[in-house]
Amino acid sequence: MLYDLNITWAPSTPAAELERTLRFAKNLGYDVVALNHTVNGSIPTQPSAIINPIPLLTPPHPSFPGGSSTTTTNTTTATLKSGTTTNLSTTASSAAPPAPAASLPTVLRRATVVVTDPATTNYRLPDFARAYDLLAVRPTNEKAFSWACLSTTEPPALISLDLSAFLGWHIHHRTAMAAVARGSRFEICYGQALGGAADPRLRANFIGNVIGLLRATKGRGIVVSSGAKAALGLRAPADVVNLLAVWGLGTEKGAEALGAGARAVVVNEGIKRRGFRGVVDIVEPAAAAGGDDAAGRKEGGANGSEGETAGGVKGKKNKQNGKPSQGQQGEGQAQKRKNGESAAQPNLSKRQAKKQKQEAIDVLKATA
Repeated sequence: MLYDLNITWAPSTPAAELERTLRFAKNLGYDVVALNHTVNGSIPTQPSAIINPIPLLTPPHPSFPGGSSTTTTNTTTATLKSGTTTNLSTTASSAAPPAPAASLPTVLRRATVVVTDPATTNYRLPDFARAYDLLAVRPTNEKAFSWACLSTTEPPALISLDLSAFLGWHIHHRTAMAAVARGSRFEICYGQALGGAADPRLRANFIGNVIGLLRATKGRGIVVSSGAKAALGLRAPADVVNLLAVWGLGTEKGAEALGAGARAVVVNEGIKRRGFRGVVDIVEPAAAAGGDDAAGRKEGGANGSEGETAGGVKGKKNKQNGKPSQGQQGEGQAQKRKNGESAAQPNLSKRQAKKQKQEAIDVLKATA
């Protein structure tokens, strides 16, 4: 799956233009996109004043509360603009499947908080995280950048820099890698270079900042987004990977920045909101352990023993000495059979082998 975690959204965005952009992103191959609302200026002091203005266009992502990967019918009535209601529905079980342009990607809602003074922003980030699906910070000076990488109460999902502007500070390797180790990712929006095509200076700043960021991170912890304001700002994934390869990001890491790296951000944020404090999560018992139980019963029957289910439960007892042996775990651990012979017995320890040998000698002496 391919992800684009930054499509610019504003309250004044026309409904038709937004729908056109989402359909075009789906045609290019992006399965999950995020509408980005940039928050400038002062932050509300009351948590109740922080309201998510982005409309909910599609069902939640499977990683978020209420999301399901088995849904066959997705019908969403979304208010794209005040006073305008559009019915966006796709039915997978219909007789005539819809055209590719008739479906929308999974849409997430994201906030990017512009940070100038960390002292007035740090204690409000959890409120933004609860109101939006994704949270990104955009530091504008070196102090804010160091704070975003090292000192936030909870690591932000994304650190998004305005790479088309002159930063005024040097991105150090230790600072950048400390942020990656905490779980944050650095975002590169290629739309900043395309949008500044008329100004060569902005493009020069972008290329220099991207090279400096890739040097500091060595290509790790990078997420690539478009930052597009309209459908014309989007590019196909292969074109994006080739463009990043010119700027110093390898082809393999470029593909990861559009796929696995961005997916890790979405899944981690979903677990934070679905689980208890991002640590304890509840999964469906039948889906999680049903296949392993069946595999464990089959494995135990093949070896002629009292097989326990896979997953760490104590194993069968040894019939010869009456002591419990190590339980078999996982799939693919059944003993190989050769020429129709029975499966080989598991390896015995030296103590058990010596005891069996002594028992055999005692039996021979008794029968002699």
